[in-house]
Order: sequence, then C-alpha cells, then structure tokens
Amino acid sequence: MTNVSPTILSKLSVQLHTQPAHPLSTLRSLVESHFPAYAHLSSVSPLVTPHQNFDLLSFPPDHPGRSVTDSYYINKDLMLRTHTSAHEVDVFSRGEKTWLLTADVYRRDEIDASHYPVFHQTEGCRIVSADAAGMQEIQDDNARLEDHLRRSHILIEDVPHLSPTNPCQPAHDPKHTELIAKNLKLSLNSLILRLFGGKQAEGEPLRVRWIEATFPWTTPSFEVEVFFRGKWLEILGCGVIHQATLDNSNVPNKLGWAFGLGLERIAMVLYSIPDIRLFWSQDPRFLSQFKQGEINTFRPYSKYPTCFKDVSFWLPTDTTLHDNDFCDLVRDVAGDTVENVKIVSQLGLWG
Repeated sequence: MTNVSPTILSKLSVQLHTQPAHPLSTLRSLVESHFPAYAHLSSVSPLVTPHQNFDLLSFPPDHPGRSVTDSYYINKDLMLRTHTSAHEVDVFSRGEKTWLLTADVYRRDEIDASHYPVFHQTEGCRIVSADAAGMQEIQDDNARLEDHLRRSHILIEDVPHLSPTNPCQPAHDPKHTELIAKNLKLSLNSLILRLFGGKQAEGEPLRVRWIEATFPWTTPSFEVEVFFRGKWLEILGCGVIHQATLDNSNVPNKLGWAFGLGLERIAMVLYSIPDIRLFWSQDPRFLSQFKQGEINTFRPYSKYPTCFKDVSFWLPTDTTLHDNDFCDLVRDVAGDTVENVKIVSQLGLWG
C-alpha cells in the first residue's frame, strides 16, 4: 500500500501556514482574525486513518478518493489526510463547538502551475444546540450579519437554502436547517468581503454567487464564487454538517455548518502569484517580497526561458503506470523545476 515518495515525506514537517511573513501564514491569520471567538488550530499531524478521512464523513465505499492513485498511504491503516475535514469528528469529540483548523493536505496530482500534491486548507465549523436556545442564538447572529452586509458594497447572487436537489436531512427540522444554512451563507459572505472587499474597480461592488453542490459530509451543500479581475473564481465548498458526522462525534442534539477553503487558491489571486510551486520556494527573491499581515502584488523575478524535454520509455505488457505515479517519479528526480508534464503519445505493442 505504501506510495509516499521521498519528495512528499520531505514536506511533512514544513508547515508553510505557520511560517512568519509567508503569504499562506498571512492569509491564515486574516481568516482567523475574522472569527476571533473560534478556537484556532494549526499544528495537527497529517497522519490519519482511512476511517477518519473517509468513513466517519460518510464517503461511499467506492469513492475515487480512496484509491492509491488519488491518495497517499503509509500502509493500509494509515494515510496522509486529503482534507482538513478528516479532523472534524476528533475536534467535535473534544467539546469544541466553533473552531478553525488550518493544515497541509495531500493528494496525488498532475504537474502544472495550478496543481501540487501538497496544499493547505482552512476548515471552519460551528455547531449549536438543536433547540429553541440554539436557534435563537443563530437568529440573533443572522440579524447582526445581515445588518453588516446591508451596509457593505457587496452584491450577492443566492440560491435557496433548501431545494429538491439540495434537501434537508431526514433527521433535521427544515426550519432549523434553513436558519443554519442562512447563518453559514451570511458568515461566509462576511468573510469573503473581508478578503476581497475594496479590491474592485472604483464604484464596483464585490460580486459573490452561491451554487448548489454535493459533498459526502454536508447536506444541503454549496460552492461559493467571487467575481474578481474579470472572471468568476471558485473560493470554497460548504454546507450543513451530516447528522452521521455529529453522531460519530458523540454530540447529540446538535446542528451546524462547515466550510473548507484552499489557501493557495486564494493567495494566488490576492498576491498575483502565477505558479503554486512558488509557495515552496526558498529563494530570497520570493520570500523577501512579503511581510506578515500585508498583502502585496508578487513581482516575477525569473528571466530564464522555458526548456522543453521529451521522455520516452517502454513498459512490460503486464504493467500499468498511472499518470500520478509518473508525476511523483518526476518530482523525486527533478523537484519543482519541472513546470508541466503531459502525455504526448501512447503506442501499443505489435507482435
């Protein structure tokens, strides 16, 4: 089962999101400052069991993410987390009701400027009692957030909190789910305003749109996009937490929401960083451009032209080589100097 390469092993202790002045650290701090009353977790081991990563979050047995071609396994009982949601049950079980968890996550992936086998996510969760007191707490918070957004320069394209294709869970009261979904949307609209507000052309509002989605661990579920620099950008996924996840956490009679956002995706936009691999650079020309707490435009510094190389090889007829296997091999040999890998042609054997 082991498919963790030396290159991936070398990343496990780096934790870019905790390094002062690094763009990912600044973005993490900015998100945390928006939720000051939440518990902030950022040094959690990436080693989890498949049970934590998949089963406790209601992933179906045949989900492609379980495959060794998609995920990194230490052995059949231990893997590198593929998302920060792998810690939801553990954190809820410890009694945390509102929290953010930022960490490195690992997925086998192709080689190009927007994909990397290690990236960073921030998971945000909130649960309340599924009773009158809990719902009143949510209603009060909704009123506060609505007032804030009403006075802000933001244009929101919403979708229904519940619909036939994005339904309430059977174990939940639809009225409670409506309130929780509304609180989720208002909370994230406010966060997005914090991250992207004031960066539009003069006089233009920040445009946000919500889209129905499907995730194994939330129902109803949504994706959120922001119109930034002339195009719609997917920012995060979110939804109302599955009752099974809360049951697995031993927190009965609770209801809540969760979201997960990719730090690199947002930082690449805010800092105008063109290549995801630059986040791992130790070049002073990269690192010296940034200060903790400040977002500035990245200044390119490489003047070397692209150099194309072809690689060809034979495989035995009884052997298969997945694209991600080859990409891991390339990373081990050449590191991050390889900008892109693609198959040019595949030829069969003739007898």
